[in-house]
Amino acid sequence: MNIDITSFLKSAVEAEASDVFIVAGLPATYKVNGILHRIGDRLMPADTEQLIREIYQMAGSRPMEHFIHTGDDDFSFAVPGLSRFRVSTYKQRGSLAAVIRIIAFDLPKPEDLGIPPIVLSLASATKGLILVTGPAGNGKSTTLACLVDRINSTRAGHIITLEDPIEFLHRHKESIVSQREISTDSEDYLKALRASLRQSPDVILLGEMRDYETIQTAMTAAETGHLVLSSLHTIGAANTISRIIDVFEPSQQRQISIQLSMVLRAVISQQLVPAIDGSLVPAFEIMIMTPAISNMIRDNKTHQIEGVIYTSAKDDMISMDNSLLRLYKERKITAETALQYCTNAEMMRKKL
Repeated sequence: MNIDITSFLKSAVEAEASDVFIVAGLPATYKVNGILHRIGDRLMPADTEQLIREIYQMAGSRPMEHFIHTGDDDFSFAVPGLSRFRVSTYKQRGSLAAVIRIIAFDLPKPEDLGIPPIVLSLASATKGLILVTGPAGNGKSTTLACLVDRINSTRAGHIITLEDPIEFLHRHKESIVSQREISTDSEDYLKALRASLRQSPDVILLGEMRDYETIQTAMTAAETGHLVLSSLHTIGAANTISRIIDVFEPSQQRQISIQLSMVLRAVISQQLVPAIDGSLVPAFEIMIMTPAISNMIRDNKTHQIEGVIYTSAKDDMISMDNSLLRLYKERKITAETALQYCTNAEMMRKKL
């Protein structure tokens, strides 16, 4: 094996890679703007095991027993002067493998990332539920971190983040920020969330809403005067609302619809799409709660929400397709890309 893990991570950071892959049968690989770059010779199972053992050493000599026993592990670590890394180790075909997400020490500026001002203005909300949704690896954590940073910079309060693992480190600014990592600082999301309600929070960031108990507790927290920020792997506000309601038993769904119609403040859906210049640019669907949308959720007419967002004349609401159309008109993406990522191809063709 001709690869040193520290210098490989350094070269990936310098290349502005998003992810690093260590998998037997392939050279060590990193991804830049969706394109894979393979470095050095093919790795054998013994090589991947050695590299992964070195990563565990870099993560404060983290024990490997749990990973070897269960076949999966998630953690994060930092290399001073280089970057932070979020690691997911796993077994595949009997060998050890890892995917490493590269996270900058400093939060990028929201305007550099293309996050619209309307998204950041949601930081002024003092209670309710704000959801950031989209496929994995499309920048949800970064958008949530930018919202937390805006709150931290503009008002005094206690912000509690519950993450698995912690990605961005927040310094205490106007607010106090308590960052808890699941499995290191607390057993699981549900226990950490229930405990956080006794820790005088003003804002709770819940890394992910995974099951109905966590969703129910998050909604109760939003109902009792806290601002709750969280994420889901859904595309579009209507899909997100349906997903939350469908997690519950049919006998509970009516009550959950009513509760959700009262606590939900906004749903931001985002996906990263290839830009003409070779980079990735975010497209956003933004749904801000209005009395009309609240009624639709309560009356189980979520399928009508998409139409409301699509036809909204207000600046604070935009559909995914209109966001893609805007990027096309600004000459940031091609017509093909707009068609590939849109929700209504027929309508998009006419508009293009």
